[in-house]
Amino acid sequence: MAKTSTVARSQKKPKFSTRAKNRCFKCGRGRGYMGDFGLCRICFRELANEGMIPGVRKSSW
Repeated sequence: MAKTSTVARSQKKPKFSTRAKNRCFKCGRGRGYMGDFGLCRICFRELANEGMIPGVRKSSW
């Protein structure tokens, strides 16, 4: 879980576009971000296992 101040800072429009940081909208984590879903890998896995993300299911072969 990211600090509240870090999440609040990242939501503001940066002075320069290269300073923008993608963060998980659920927990605010900056690393392991999946752009297609807007989630970090941890939140993505939790929601996918619960069946909350449409079109995503656990693989098995």
